[in-house]
Amino acid sequence: MAAFHPGVSAQLREFYQSVQEEGIPQRFLELLERLDVAERRAEESIQNREAAR
Repeated sequence: MAAFHPGVSAQLREFYQSVQEEGIPQRFLELLERLDVAERRAEESIQNREAAR
């Protein structure tokens, strides 16, 4: 049976909270925006092909 380590849950909560509070890096936001644009273009392309049939 695993040993009980008091405070582990508090440490995990603290770590999770610190990650939540970190800002999202601008570079990552830019990559997400580029992905959104690519997905929209792909969807439009599919819709245009289907409409041309």
